[in-house]
Amino acid sequence: DTLDLHGGDWRIAGVSLRGTAAAESLNPQDGLYTLLVRDRDQLHGRVIASLAQVIAAAQQPRLAREALIAPGIKIVTLTVTEKAYGLERPDGAVMPEHPAVAHDLANPEDPQGVLGLLAWALGERRRRGLAPFTILCCDNLPSNGRLLRAGVCDFADRVAPGLGAWISSNVSFPCTMVDRITPAVTQQTLSDAAAMLACKDLAAVETEPFSMWVVEDDFPQGRPAWEDAGVLMVDDVSPYEHMKLRVLNGAHSLVAYVGHVAGHVYVRDALSDEVLAHALDTYMRCAAQTLQSVAGIDLADYIVATRQRFANPAIAHATHQIAMDGTEKLPQRILDPARDCLMQHRDIVPFAFAVAAWMRYCLGVTESGQHYSLRDPREDEIKAVLRGPTEDAQSIVTALMTLPGLFPLELRDSPVWRRTVADFLRIMLASGMAAALSSFVS
Repeated sequence: DTLDLHGGDWRIAGVSLRGTAAAESLNPQDGLYTLLVRDRDQLHGRVIASLAQVIAAAQQPRLAREALIAPGIKIVTLTVTEKAYGLERPDGAVMPEHPAVAHDLANPEDPQGVLGLLAWALGERRRRGLAPFTILCCDNLPSNGRLLRAGVCDFADRVAPGLGAWISSNVSFPCTMVDRITPAVTQQTLSDAAAMLACKDLAAVETEPFSMWVVEDDFPQGRPAWEDAGVLMVDDVSPYEHMKLRVLNGAHSLVAYVGHVAGHVYVRDALSDEVLAHALDTYMRCAAQTLQSVAGIDLADYIVATRQRFANPAIAHATHQIAMDGTEKLPQRILDPARDCLMQHRDIVPFAFAVAAWMRYCLGVTESGQHYSLRDPREDEIKAVLRGPTEDAQSIVTALMTLPGLFPLELRDSPVWRRTVADFLRIMLASGMAAALSSFVS
């Protein structure tokens, strides 16, 4: 959008750290791809031309490193999902046992992961006298810029003493909040793009009409005029971030766990259940009460818009896709507001219900008997603690709440919290999700 408005020489060099599909589909198309926007009975599309190249780092690690030290690179953005960073929360210390972190600590001159590549590139730019790039994290992490700064500095000091302090003093890590539902690409996506273009597009993607970008305005090396394309450039992202994580993302996770266990493939199908839709409204209103005021946002309108977005019949957003990586998402989406409500003697019931739904999801079988993978980085650990009886709600609650580093101490030590979660889980196990939902909204 910014290029359309102003032209100029800003473009994007894409780097895929693990997979090769993006490079294999985009490079033969000169980086061009179709963006489809689905809005109920309407479909719009446009060709995006801001990508200059895409590098598959697993196949061409040297090219990926060269891209990071190119003088023309001013900003490095990251959308790698929460689990790829290898960061402890909330302090941002590195996780030495994380596979990518472990490799890069042992091979700092041949990095493959996020922290290793960033630390190596910044160290090399310093050595060559090149200005450091700005690092812009766009993933759903709390205070994402500050968290990533802590992780990069910690990693850098482990491999090059003094580098972390230099990065802390010289590199900008703006925080962001990015909000747009983007389902996984399907054959329908590719077919619709081909029909619209009258040619094959191997890299088409689809999304919803809604889009909200909020970015902390701290770019020492310059940036595109994103504000002219609707981005909110602000001094403090945190109110918007908390709004999205707690209201939208928390509600999304709730729908995903309940819906997948109950047999709903897509979020839109789950929202056809009026009891679930009512439960969702109750949850979002309670989550909104944990927020400070958000400039320019009416929270009541935001809740209505969120429910409408989830119910959009044109968006096929799979419940299993949203439910994945639960141990990475739960803390900032559900557990943090739950702790706040507990400490402030406010209603914890909606959050306890959501956690019970996650625990039921962790059993790995739908109500119809279909088994599934949790697709969680701690899946083996979850399975290990659930090896005992899976009909006893209290035992499941105890086992999952003792997973190291997941639940805040205030929740772990609260008999009221544990009992409320167990009561909902007991109904889910004995009578199913529909009964549990009815109990929640009654």
